[in-house]
Amino acid sequence: MKSPALQYRFDGPEDAPVLILGPSLGTTWHMWDRQVPELAKQWRVFRFDLPGHGGAPAHPAGSVTDLAERLLATLDGLGVQRFGYAGCALGGAVGAELALRRPDRLASLTLIAASPRFGTADEFRQRGVIVRTNGLDPIARTSPERWFTGGFAAAQPAITEWAVQMVRTTDPGCYIAACEALASFDIRAELGRIGVPTLVLVGSEDQVTGPAEARTLVAGIPDARLAVVPGASHLVPVEQPAAVTDLLVRHFSTAWQQPAYDSTTGQMAIVAPPVNPALAAPPQMSPVAEIAPAAQPEAVLGRPDPYDAGIKVRREVLGDAHVDRALAQADEFSGDFQEFITRYAWGEIWDRPGLDRRSRSCVTLTALVAGGHLDELAFHTRAALRNGLTPAEIKEVLLQAAVYCGVPAANSAFKVAQQVIREETTPQE
Repeated sequence: MKSPALQYRFDGPEDAPVLILGPSLGTTWHMWDRQVPELAKQWRVFRFDLPGHGGAPAHPAGSVTDLAERLLATLDGLGVQRFGYAGCALGGAVGAELALRRPDRLASLTLIAASPRFGTADEFRQRGVIVRTNGLDPIARTSPERWFTGGFAAAQPAITEWAVQMVRTTDPGCYIAACEALASFDIRAELGRIGVPTLVLVGSEDQVTGPAEARTLVAGIPDARLAVVPGASHLVPVEQPAAVTDLLVRHFSTAWQQPAYDSTTGQMAIVAPPVNPALAAPPQMSPVAEIAPAAQPEAVLGRPDPYDAGIKVRREVLGDAHVDRALAQADEFSGDFQEFITRYAWGEIWDRPGLDRRSRSCVTLTALVAGGHLDELAFHTRAALRNGLTPAEIKEVLLQAAVYCGVPAANSAFKVAQQVIREETTPQE
């Protein structure tokens, strides 16, 4: 199926090289307004909105790979083959994905407020639960605290309110899908394969993806340099626009790779132009060890071992924290049981295509009510929220169970589920 095109705009000379600016979650292309006038002097600046952001069509994208493919499809339709790319946070993840999957298209890269893995999967799936239950207002009201330093937010109330309204007007389903995309994004083992010149840029006060995450990127990417912008938090292009603009101009002016024909191989190769030593920052990186591929599970009767699929689904449904606790508590006595449920309950049944995860959660909740398994009911109520069920839908499942499983069983189930729902859907202040 053809990927839906992204909403976009161009600025700058039509015959100039294309420079793409990618937005962060909850923002629009307007987060780059202060950079465009200067960048558009040298480049054909291409900005895009994430699905459901800034009035863009609400076609949710549940993975960073999907977003990258949609961007490439949009560029293909415009005849743009080669480009530089700068992206902030989720926009940076898209840039890293492009560098890994389509290095032939990418001339140079800047990763801003980015990370090889954004927090934990549980954090983003929990945010999705909150949005599904309460809408985007709680996230919108707290976004300035995540995006800006306190001093900037106090001194710039108009920009602070603009930030709140950007999030508030985002399509909730697309926001939830973007949270899922960040939850599943993890390129820590692949950083060494990013082969384009990369500037890693971060605000010194960023509490979301700060200097520690930036240094991880620089240590892992072979041709990467670090720039720390003082007095800026997560949305550093908005908070310190002049500094970011200057860094982008310097990087893309000196580190724009050009393809060249390699007579030895008969193929196109990527050749970096000479760098002006007056502009180039000294490399700040350390050698990265070669990461050996994980051992492949043995096939059983010609079928792949379902353990790997099972642990992936188990983590996605129940959360990393829950699974980590269960596996850490396993010993010689219970370890085989943990392997059994991972392989067969999660790898064989939960990973089957016949029912979606929402439906499987409904079946599971009903079965647990019938059996009186209240401990399991608690963590499967959390799982049901993560799988997309709303509190109102969980209530309907328990009411239906009361008819067929008995009122006393449903009464106990309502108490457990009510407590879990309160914990999981109350916004963090």
